[in-house]
Amino acid sequence: MTLRHMNIFVSVFEKNSITKAADSLHLAQPSVSLAIKELEEYYGIRLFDRIGRGICPTETGKEFYSYAIHIVSLFDELEQKMKNWDTVGTLRIGASITIGTHILPGLLIQYEKAFPDLRIEVTINKSATIERLILDNKIDIGLIENQPEQAEILPVPFMKDSLCAIVPNNHPLAGQPSVTLEELAAYPFLMREKGSAGREILDAYFSLKNISIHPLWESSSTQAIVKGVSMGLGVAVLPYLLIQKDVQERNIRYLPFTAPLQRNLNIIYHKSKYLTPNMLSFMELCKSYELQPEVP
Repeated sequence: MTLRHMNIFVSVFEKNSITKAADSLHLAQPSVSLAIKELEEYYGIRLFDRIGRGICPTETGKEFYSYAIHIVSLFDELEQKMKNWDTVGTLRIGASITIGTHILPGLLIQYEKAFPDLRIEVTINKSATIERLILDNKIDIGLIENQPEQAEILPVPFMKDSLCAIVPNNHPLAGQPSVTLEELAAYPFLMREKGSAGREILDAYFSLKNISIHPLWESSSTQAIVKGVSMGLGVAVLPYLLIQKDVQERNIRYLPFTAPLQRNLNIIYHKSKYLTPNMLSFMELCKSYELQPEVP
């Protein structure tokens, strides 16, 4: 007994005709009759009564159909889902806090239009946590603000973000068209907490220039830093993505660096990960995604 036998039986039962079942299955009529006979012999039952040129399901045949239709339907569902897993399955995405707040929502709106039946699960956390989830295969793709630390994780740059200085509106540096790290370092500094992607990048830049900074504030809250700057407590360096709204609302003064400080935002995935078509499509969308232009 095979799935082929089940399919043939279901068709014969539903059409109440061997001839019609043969036509719908594109089989020869003797092949259909043989399959029904083999089923009856295998189970030692009669599935159909032959009445003249027609057939009629027996009570046993009706009971058999109640099982067969579930088996056939379950297999059809398996075929549909496995062959189209990219469009009806699940895509697990992780993102750092900055990307998850400012970029990912717009990406997902566009992506869900192309894959409306795909379930998308999102985790937003620190970059280090996103890397760990990639290593543990808890997510498929990550979006982070720095280079991955683990050799097993591969990065693909998808967007650039600028680091910029922010100062109070009445600050001595506020009237300058640009600023250097050295100039900024002369004032009290408000910084992100150690371990954050933005802090690691900024510390690296200071180290390259042999600048020693002892921050007045350290905070995991970008808004706390921006608020502190706006109140005149000090200066800060933050990704433009995080301060764009406050710049537009003139809560703070934005100063580009004389020598631009840029970083790549990266798509990350495990080097052994099989990238399905929907994952590759998401990666391509990330690389083509455009944010609003920066404030002049």
